[in-house]
Amino acid sequence: MKAIKKNLTLAALAALLCVPAAQTIFAQDKQATEKHETEMPKIPIDPNANQLTSEEKAGGWKLLFNGKDTEGWHSFRRQDVRPGWKVENGMLICADPKNAGDLCTNEKFTWFELKLDYNISHAGNSGILYHVTDDGRSSWQTGPEFQLEDNTAAADKIRCGWLYALYQPPVDPKTGKILDATKPVGQWNSVRLIVDKHKCEHYINDVKYFEYELNSDDFNKRVAASKFNHENQGMENFAKFDTGYIALQGDHGMVTFRNVKIRPIESK
Repeated sequence: MKAIKKNLTLAALAALLCVPAAQTIFAQDKQATEKHETEMPKIPIDPNANQLTSEEKAGGWKLLFNGKDTEGWHSFRRQDVRPGWKVENGMLICADPKNAGDLCTNEKFTWFELKLDYNISHAGNSGILYHVTDDGRSSWQTGPEFQLEDNTAAADKIRCGWLYALYQPPVDPKTGKILDATKPVGQWNSVRLIVDKHKCEHYINDVKYFEYELNSDDFNKRVAASKFNHENQGMENFAKFDTGYIALQGDHGMVTFRNVKIRPIESK
């Protein structure tokens, strides 16, 4: 009997000694799993970004982002830039969407061609708004939005490159699905937005999505059928202004920008 008790005691002691080791292994596995879940793809850095070629300078292009700081920008309806935005390695980053909000150019633009590169986070959602004024409580209450998002995982069903809630590209005959020219998360995508009095055009990675005319019968009909209907509270001034800020949306996820440039257009 004594021998049995002794063996049981030794077995219990061995089990107790194994618990810390098991806990340590479990903790290490959990840390590895958490690290895997939270790691984001490293964003490629281009040391030659945010520069204009001689041809671009001659063509009237100018940089909106200098690659060094937020000079020329302010947070919507503020004089400063909220701390959720930062500049790092020549990139303009919405690093903390909870404390960023929409970032607006100091200068107002009427008709223009805008180009930029963006890199969206997993399930990220952002946008480029134009003709934004301070008349609304939110930038989207005055400015139409060129949607930016991770098409594979974002909750919003308005996809990248669409004019939010108003226009979307046609079906791609190659895939049988709505045209999608975006690259995966972690890769740079290019945007080209032309806003002209007579024709606006949306491009993603040099692929044209669609065109429309501001204040045309078709445009106004779509606005009336959307949440931007002028009879809805706060939407009285949506797309009513021909001149306004360009805004980068910064409250729905991490997003990074570079090579933000603009060319004013004289539209008759």
